[in-house]
Amino acid sequence: MPAVTPLPLAQLTTLRTGGAPARMIDATTADELEAALRDVWSSGEPWFVLGGGSNLFVGDESFEGTVVRILTRGIERMPSPRPGFARLRVQAGHDWDALVAHAVAEGLAGIEAMSGIPGTVGAAPVQNIGAYGQEIVQTLVEVELIDESTGEVSTVPAAELGLGFRTSVLKHHYGSVPERSAVILSVTLELADVGHTERPIVGEQLRSALGLTPDQTVSVAWIRDHVLETRRRKGMVLDADDPDTYSAGSFFQNAVVSASFARTLPDECPRWPVSPDLDPVLVIPLAAFDGYVPPVTATESEVKVSAAWLIEHSGVRKGFKLPRSRAALSSKHALALTNRGSATAAELAELARFIQGRVQSEFGLILQPEPVLVNVEL
Repeated sequence: MPAVTPLPLAQLTTLRTGGAPARMIDATTADELEAALRDVWSSGEPWFVLGGGSNLFVGDESFEGTVVRILTRGIERMPSPRPGFARLRVQAGHDWDALVAHAVAEGLAGIEAMSGIPGTVGAAPVQNIGAYGQEIVQTLVEVELIDESTGEVSTVPAAELGLGFRTSVLKHHYGSVPERSAVILSVTLELADVGHTERPIVGEQLRSALGLTPDQTVSVAWIRDHVLETRRRKGMVLDADDPDTYSAGSFFQNAVVSASFARTLPDECPRWPVSPDLDPVLVIPLAAFDGYVPPVTATESEVKVSAAWLIEHSGVRKGFKLPRSRAALSSKHALALTNRGSATAAELAELARFIQGRVQSEFGLILQPEPVLVNVEL
């Protein structure tokens, strides 16, 4: 087994918290990763896998179990059954932004708006990562994963992963366990082969973020460059010289609420429908049909509301910190909790709870954390 001397998790996570685990295994090949996971699962000890460490919030105490670091890398280009498209099969430990850079260099479109997102490719479907109107669900074909319950490797279509807003059946949500305990070994994406020519941008959210009109044409490389610059201005691209990037990205999820609850919020609070308000399908068995079709009861779509707006309008501004704390909100982005210099997990958790309390007091809504929490509670 490729066991190594355990490193403090504060050195391996972008929030810079966490002590050394009892055991650490570095898996640099798919075979090593499968063997390591089967060994850990057979022992019954606590475990978790670690990729880029950008979506983890780890407690101060040592983790009494095994951390398996996924360090596999590699991109394989494959033909697509659809004309004008290509498929990329990518190892789980490959850096996500390095994949985006590769796709852009190859003239492949579909993930360029997700440039600069930290983390690894294997973590992307777990979180259903997205930015500026693009989500991995739009290009994901399938994943290869290994199940904890059986130790077997299988190829699972994207449709079976329950991909939703920053979620999947594989994600450890705060206060719950995943529907399917498994680890992704590789990811297959299908991307449009558009080359390096300029073309109109279909997504309104991306056009708005980049200041483009509907008829303007740009290349995938232009989009990548400008998305990276936009993210840098918000402190959302890792930079050792910028303490605003010592974070787990957006710490709180945009809240998904009922349409009736959304109407209780101020009109100025940004909101977006989660799904189209489609008429339900009514099926009446032919043998039971008497000529009468009951009227359809319309239902309202759920609504996604801006967590950043709720935070700032509850009186917690960018750069806010509690007295004597080394944890603070980013000075650029109200959703990011940052480590301003050797902050403990306890300090970050205290700030998170304070923000939750302020938003609940002002708007009657409890914000939920987006990172996976290990050995820490809010």
